[in-house]
Amino acid sequence: MGSFSIWHWLIVLLIIVLVFGTKKLKNIGSDLGGAVKGFKDGIKEGSTAETPVPPAAQSQVTAAQPGADKTTIDVEAKNKS
Repeated sequence: MGSFSIWHWLIVLLIIVLVFGTKKLKNIGSDLGGAVKGFKDGIKEGSTAETPVPPAAQSQVTAAQPGADKTTIDVEAKNKS
């Protein structure tokens, strides 16, 4: 009686199907699959290390040049507001 035979597992599977029904088992399977996929995506997203932006390159304020157009808008400032 060390391990179960295929007949034992088939009987257990039949009892589970009779108790829960095939629709409920299908929903549980799809929910479990979605959770595993979300977990894998989260792990993949967390493992890609984003390179930090150096403080000097974030945004530099420079004096306007005498001939510069004063209507230009910084793209980063426009996106933030």
